[in-house]
Amino acid sequence: MLYFKLMDEISAKSWRFTRKALERAKSQHADAVIIELNTYGGLLDNADSIRSAILDAPMPVYVFINKNAASAGALISLACDSIYMHPGSTIGAASVVNQSGELLPDKYQSYMRGIMRSTATRNHRRPEIAEAMVDGNIVVDSINKKGQVITFTSEEAVTYGYCEAIVNTVDEVLARTGLTGAELLVFEPTTLDAFLGWLQAPFMSGLLILLILGGIYFEFQHPGAFFPIGVSIVAALLYFAPKCEAESQWQSW
Repeated sequence: MLYFKLMDEISAKSWRFTRKALERAKSQHADAVIIELNTYGGLLDNADSIRSAILDAPMPVYVFINKNAASAGALISLACDSIYMHPGSTIGAASVVNQSGELLPDKYQSYMRGIMRSTATRNHRRPEIAEAMVDGNIVVDSINKKGQVITFTSEEAVTYGYCEAIVNTVDEVLARTGLTGAELLVFEPTTLDAFLGWLQAPFMSGLLILLILGGIYFEFQHPGAFFPIGVSIVAALLYFAPKCEAESQWQSW
């Protein structure tokens, strides 16, 4: 049994860490994987990559929502074979928004509705509820009103089949899944993981791109000056390091 946490914004760092964790679970022939999740959302492309990896995992994947599974977190949760929630936790509110919190055009919402629906269907959950977590114009029975996207409390999630049980600890998840006494391998990020994740943060990625372009520009303005092009080369190495490492790991998977 392998256990790991996703407790921050869903990003390239989250995707890289999840992929490595699932790879470790596969190499160790783990009976199952438990993800402890607490996130308000994040980047859709990274969330979709995590979703796909979970759906393709050769072992069952269970999620323990410890407080929040909003937006991208809801999508990741729906990909798991079973959902367990801590008391007072929530799941839903999966509309696609920009960095200012404004709704993006319908083509983005349509895509999110589609992957939420297909993911829910894959794991035998009501697909219309998954769509209504994205689009407030979809009204499901008496669960929501028009214009109101669905967000479930833990109790509501149990009622409507979006949570198997309300639990307080990972040990309770193990008991519910019949894995009491199983050896629990805790997968945690290494120092290298933390460093590469830091390089993938939006601020750092933007800064590195600026240094790459700035170094090239100054080299054109002052040919032969070593320092600007040297800075550009170092920034490029740092920018592409996480991507090259991820590609190598993905090919091995």
